Amino acid sequence: MNAPSYSRVQKSFLKYQHLFVLLAPVIFVTSVYLAAPTPADAGAGYWLEFWWLLPVFMLGATIVNTVGISGSALFVPFLIFVFPLFAQSLTPQTIVKVGLISEAFGLSSSAVAFVQYGLVDRRLALSLVAGAVPFVVAGALLSFVIPEVLFHSLLGLALLAASYLLFRADLGHDGDHEESSTADDGTAVAADGGGRELPDDPGKLGPAGVRTDDDGTVTRVDREGDDYTYERSGYLRRFANYSVGGTFQGLAGFGVGELGIVSMLGTNVPVRVAIGTNHIVVALTAVLASLVHVFGGGLVGGHSLSLATTPWNMVVFTVPATVVGGQIAPYVSNALETDTIKNFVGVLFAVIAVALFLMAAGGVL
Repeated sequence: MNAPSYSRVQKSFLKYQHLFVLLAPVIFVTSVYLAAPTPADAGAGYWLEFWWLLPVFMLGATIVNTVGISGSALFVPFLIFVFPLFAQSLTPQTIVKVGLISEAFGLSSSAVAFVQYGLVDRRLALSLVAGAVPFVVAGALLSFVIPEVLFHSLLGLALLAASYLLFRADLGHDGDHEESSTADDGTAVAADGGGRELPDDPGKLGPAGVRTDDDGTVTRVDREGDDYTYERSGYLRRFANYSVGGTFQGLAGFGVGELGIVSMLGTNVPVRVAIGTNHIVVALTAVLASLVHVFGGGLVGGHSLSLATTPWNMVVFTVPATVVGGQIAPYVSNALETDTIKNFVGVLFAVIAVALFLMAAGGVL
């Protein structure tokens, strides 16, 4: 396929990405209904038992994808504390598995939406995923063998760290991009009156484009015409954060997003580009962790989680909910002050962390 044809295909996909993305949960739910191993007496009552998870997970997915963190950071505590009030308690492994499967779909949906906006640095994202992979696998395998008390303690520790990092992170959009206007001849004019050429790729929607100069400076323009200038340096610092975050991602279903967003901001990646790029990293590591949680128990002599142990009547509602929430998130991120949502999530994480520590202490006593 030549370059012009590829650009047309890419542009068409981005233009109609919501149709392709929303088709994914339809295929998933249909496949689960027709082929998943379910109880022999599974009828309408079984499949509709957890319909109320749809609005809950849609709201949660919208919140976490707006900030650019892992969905399981909200889903896992919800399944530990709130879900048993209306249904039955779940094992830690099942909780993490449901959270990761739901998160993988939701973040993939949101990641494509951020790609459509031109806010994803794919080269940076792929390098971060490659560095995080072994730690994600190790964390996921570890989850099969650690005691429940230790699981709750580590979960609380991860949430407390995430709360602290969120409060420290400046996710405001002000200052992300340089204001520019357009001259009569169509060329970009900088705010100080000096002219400069901005990238405009034919395969992207609107005026979006990206250019990397010989000195490593990246100039990115999103589909709204806002431009961002940064460098990809700081790989070692980001690797350190993503290795720790990746371990918790595999263990508890979140961590790589929270540590990742802070590490990118610390290496001067613009906020909206950091949030968009982080979606790719978290989505791919969540998919990997989900696969290990479903099939990996036997590898370490721990709990054997087969497909039959997955609560399919839950995920048939949580997956579509997170996909829709992921599509909504970029619009919410653009319309609302992200710091407001960030502070709310930070307080919520701190409260949940305290509750998890109390639960772990009760388990020891």
